[in-house]
Amino acid sequence: MSDLRDRWNDRFEGMFGFSLVWLGQFVSIIGSSMTRFGLTIWAWQVTGKATALALVGFFSLVPMLVLSPIAGAVVDRWNRKRIMILGDLAAGLSTIFLLTLFLLGKMEIWHIYLVAVVIGAGEAFQRPAYMAAISTMIPKKHYGRAQGMIGMVGSATGIISPVAAGALLGFIGINGIMLIDIATFLFAISMLLIVRVPQPVESEEGKTARGSMWRESAFGFKFLLKRKPLLYLLMSYAVLNLVLTFAFSIQSPMILARTDSNELLLGAVQMFFGLGGVAGGAVLSIWGGPKKRIRGVFLSVIGAMLLGPTLLGLGNSLLVWAIGAFFAVFFAQLASASSNVVWQTKVPHDVQGRVFAYRGMIASIASPVGMILAGTLADYVFEPMMQVGSWGADVFGKLVGTGTGAGMGLMMVLAGCVGVVLGLTGLIVPSIRNLEKLIPDCDPESPPVAAGTVEM
Repeated sequence: MSDLRDRWNDRFEGMFGFSLVWLGQFVSIIGSSMTRFGLTIWAWQVTGKATALALVGFFSLVPMLVLSPIAGAVVDRWNRKRIMILGDLAAGLSTIFLLTLFLLGKMEIWHIYLVAVVIGAGEAFQRPAYMAAISTMIPKKHYGRAQGMIGMVGSATGIISPVAAGALLGFIGINGIMLIDIATFLFAISMLLIVRVPQPVESEEGKTARGSMWRESAFGFKFLLKRKPLLYLLMSYAVLNLVLTFAFSIQSPMILARTDSNELLLGAVQMFFGLGGVAGGAVLSIWGGPKKRIRGVFLSVIGAMLLGPTLLGLGNSLLVWAIGAFFAVFFAQLASASSNVVWQTKVPHDVQGRVFAYRGMIASIASPVGMILAGTLADYVFEPMMQVGSWGADVFGKLVGTGTGAGMGLMMVLAGCVGVVLGLTGLIVPSIRNLEKLIPDCDPESPPVAAGTVEM
C-alpha cells in the first residue's frame, strides 16, 4: 500500500493543488462564456449590427496589448495568487455591474464596451500570473499534462457554454445567466483561496532586472533579444497566428456559402473543432507530450495546417469538414502545449510574468491584421476570381470547385500550405530546431516544498 502511494505521489506530485485551481478557472470560464453568449444575443436584438459585436472583441483586446508589458512586471513583483484572485474579482464585479443595469432597465451597448475594457485589463494581469504560477506549483515533468488540461478548457467551454446558455435563456433569462456567472467567479476564487501558490526563488536574471517599473517592464523584451532562439520561435508563432487568423476568419462564411446558409451543418462543424480540442487536451493530460518539445511543436503545426485549413478548403461535405475541424484543433493543442512547456522550462520562474506578457503581446499583435486581410481579399479578390468564366476558376477550379465559397476555399488551402512551410522551417532552421540544446533549462526539477498543496 505504501509503495502504491509513493508511486502515485511521484507520478502526480503537485497536481492536486493545480487541479483545484484549474477546476475553478474552468467553471468560471464556462460562466463567462454563457454570459458572453447571452449578451451577444441581447446586443444583436438591440442594435442589429455586426459591428457592435465586433467592437466588444476590440475593446477587450486593446487593453491587453497596451498593459501587457506593465502587467508582466507587476506579476513578477507581487503575489501571483492575489493577482489571479483580483482578476476573477474584477470580472465578477463587472458582471454584477451589468446585471444591476439590466434589472434597472438601463443597460446600453456602451456599458458592455466599458466592461470589455475592464475585463481585458484584468486578463492582461491574470493570464501571465496563471501561466507563471503553474511553474512553481508542479514539477517540470508535469508541465505537459498541465498544459493539456488548460488546452481542454477553451474547447470544452466552446461546446458546453452555447448549449447551456441557449437552453437556459428561455427559462431564466439573461439576468439568470449572469447570476450563474457570478456564482462561478465565487467558486474560482474559493479554489484559489484554499490552494498554496509558492512565490519563485530569485534568479540571477531577476536580480539584474531590478529597478523602476519601466525598467522591469522592458526587461521581458531584453530577455528575448538576448535569447535569439526563443525570439525566433516567438516570431514564427506570430506569423503562424497571422495565417491561422487569416484562414479561420473566413471558415464560417465559406461553409455557409457552400451549403446555401445551412446553419445546422455549420454548427456540426464547429462542434468538431471543440471535440478535437478536448481530445488533444485529454491525450496531453495523460501522455504529458513529446520529450523533444521543439520537434513536437513543428510536427504538430504541419499536421494542424495540412489536415486543418488545407482539408477544410478542399472539402465540400460534412465528413471532410468534420475531419479537418477535428484534426486542426487536435494538433494545434499539441503544438501550443509543447511550445508552452519550452517557455516554462527556459525562462526563470521569477521573470516569467514579464517575458510571458511580451510573448503574448507579440504573438497576438498580428491577428487583427489577419482578420482585416481575410475579409478584404475574400470579398474583392478571391471570390470574384473563382466565379465561373474567370481565370481563377479555370486554373484552380478542379482543386476547390467554382462559384460562391470557392474563393474562400482557395484562401484556406493557400493558408494551409503557408502553415506547412512554416512548420518545415522550424524543423530545418538550426537556431530554432536546436533551441532546447542552445538554451539551458532555467527551472528546477521540482518546485518549492509543499507547492500546490491545499491551505487549511
